[in-house]
Amino acid sequence: MDVNLSNASLVSISVTFATMCKSGAPIFLLLFAFAFRLETPSFKLSGIMIIISIGILMTVAKDTEFEFWGFVLVMLAAVMSGFRWCMTQILLQKETYGLKDPLALMSYVTPVMAVATALLSLAMDPWDEFQDNNYFDNPSHISRSCLLMIFGGALAFLMVLTEYILVSVTSAVTVTVAGVVKEAVTILVAVLYFHDEFTWLKGYGLITIMVGVSLFNWYKYWKLKKGHASEDLTGGSPKDSVANYVILEEREEEHDSLE
Repeated sequence: MDVNLSNASLVSISVTFATMCKSGAPIFLLLFAFAFRLETPSFKLSGIMIIISIGILMTVAKDTEFEFWGFVLVMLAAVMSGFRWCMTQILLQKETYGLKDPLALMSYVTPVMAVATALLSLAMDPWDEFQDNNYFDNPSHISRSCLLMIFGGALAFLMVLTEYILVSVTSAVTVTVAGVVKEAVTILVAVLYFHDEFTWLKGYGLITIMVGVSLFNWYKYWKLKKGHASEDLTGGSPKDSVANYVILEEREEEHDSLE
């Protein structure tokens, strides 16, 4: 749903606007992390969420290309993104599921994603216009389009695999560090290649979002570092500290078993 809602939103809104709205995914990631006990609620995290929300409002304000349903779809995609990464972290880090290998997880998840995307495509995409568009109207265009899809698919596969590896050894929120760079590059390419409009207000909004996400990841690093220090004092393993901080349920279960 994350990928498909994002694609559906691009029919009516620009890449720049969609990317900026999708930058709000850390807010929903935090909410789901609180719900699934992957993070501990605090005033600092609440403040960071407010900063990111202000950044999103700045990117939406006075947008001449604002389209309500496109905005709704991309924000739903941001909600699904937060849910997806929390589920990914739980599957990769809970030993009871036996999916600690990122490639093993992808082998289970990818077929489900492919089937869901295919069904939605058959239901929503205008397949009757398939042969009339400029991308598949002759053998040369077909070959070029297929090569572009294979190249893009290979890049997407490597990106997701890298993100899964990162989540398996840290947490879902750490992925947002690379996400900031990815979003900035996406907006830059959209402005230069697609000539999307980029106002000063959007620029300030994007900077505010990046500051909020950076503070969020600094907070995460500070908590992990604090966990390492507490384990050093008690003689525990740093590796256990990271795992116990990431999934609070496991920490409580281990504590109960020790008692």
